Amino acid sequence: MKKIHIIGGGLAGPEAALQAAGLGCQVILSEMRPLRSTEAHQTGDFAELVCSNSLKSESENTAPWLLKQEMRRAGSFLLQAADASAVPAGHALAVDRLEFSRRVADLIASQPRIEVRREEVTSLQQEDDVITVLASGPLTSSPLADELQSLTGAGHLAFYDSISPIVDAASIDMEKVYFAARWNKGSADYLNCPFTKEEYDAFLDALIRAETVQAHSWETPPADPSGVSAPPPLAYFEGCLPIEEIARRGRDTLRFGPMKPAGLTHPKTGRWPYAVVQLRQENLRADSYNMVGFQNHLRFGEQARVLRMIPGLEHAVFLRYGQIHRNTYIQAPALLQETLQLRSHPGILIAGQLSGVEGYTESIASGLLAGRYAAALARGVQPLPAPRLTANGSLTHYITHAEAKRFQPANITFDLLPPLEEELRRKVRDKKERHRIQCERALAAWDQWLAETALPTL
Repeated sequence: MKKIHIIGGGLAGPEAALQAAGLGCQVILSEMRPLRSTEAHQTGDFAELVCSNSLKSESENTAPWLLKQEMRRAGSFLLQAADASAVPAGHALAVDRLEFSRRVADLIASQPRIEVRREEVTSLQQEDDVITVLASGPLTSSPLADELQSLTGAGHLAFYDSISPIVDAASIDMEKVYFAARWNKGSADYLNCPFTKEEYDAFLDALIRAETVQAHSWETPPADPSGVSAPPPLAYFEGCLPIEEIARRGRDTLRFGPMKPAGLTHPKTGRWPYAVVQLRQENLRADSYNMVGFQNHLRFGEQARVLRMIPGLEHAVFLRYGQIHRNTYIQAPALLQETLQLRSHPGILIAGQLSGVEGYTESIASGLLAGRYAAALARGVQPLPAPRLTANGSLTHYITHAEAKRFQPANITFDLLPPLEEELRRKVRDKKERHRIQCERALAAWDQWLAETALPTL
């Protein structure tokens, strides 16, 4: 049986390692931190959550719920760790990020088939007896990125991702904020900072005028040896725009985005505020809160000045300021098979955000598939791709079949799943019922695939 070498200790790498080891394979898991860090990470821990602490919705029959349900049925180790370290977050799954990382580390340490190596990998030279899973993430080191470019003959694409600030709970003025869940869905776990129109206008003006951080050399997209032009510096990813960029698109854009007040009735007035900033519990101790959707690229001093204009945060102590970091991903439609194998080098699989999936849950899901595919290859079995009807299969189908020139990373949405047949769509008008049917079909197809691809126990 071949060994499996997994490069990257973020989210996809540990999940892939645990899956493959659980299927009887010998695994080497390489992670360069803490010997060499990145521009965004703060620790050398496995599964460090760099941005928010949320793994998205747990509302039944939503696309994120479906993806997680499939993963749970496949025995996702990182989802087990997430469930065990969950913090209150309404209808979402959010975790205490330190507890989450600790549990993932414990899972890896308790698996005798996994050998951890703290090293920077710079070569992808293939050995006949090794299957490689590259899950080095959106901040893949330059030497390894250069090696991947040389190996594939294709350029990288790049977008810019952002990190939201974290506030010390003790510094929040609780007389000015209130707990509520939007439309009363789930428990009221979010703190809401309500704005009047006058407060919002003053905040918006200050935000637009605030000084931003100048681009660093590491933020420049890598050169494209294929001759295709790379995106210009600070080509932000549309799904994760800094708040100052959103504000520049119109005075009400924030009110219909991260500051949307709809469904957040103020208990004192019985009405919706003009705008709202939401804070989500960051850890189990509830001593810090994440500013939901408030990623930005402002200088730290400017962040403190502008964000303290938010009602309830006038004396806020920021445990972490918002930041920007470059995310790099391959042109998956041109390079990857649906089994996540490189077309030109089938002994190498790409998983996680480097493959073009976007989001924590999606990265873990990609690692789950890569670990199972790699285990099959290591045991001499050609892997069977996840069914197109499933959330996992549809996400992989998107990154491997989208138009390469216009390819952008994707979260899981129902738009990626196959639509219902025309006759059934005419019969079922209600969108929620359509989604329920899609979820029912997806889970049935997923269960069948799990049964068909089960490897004999060693």
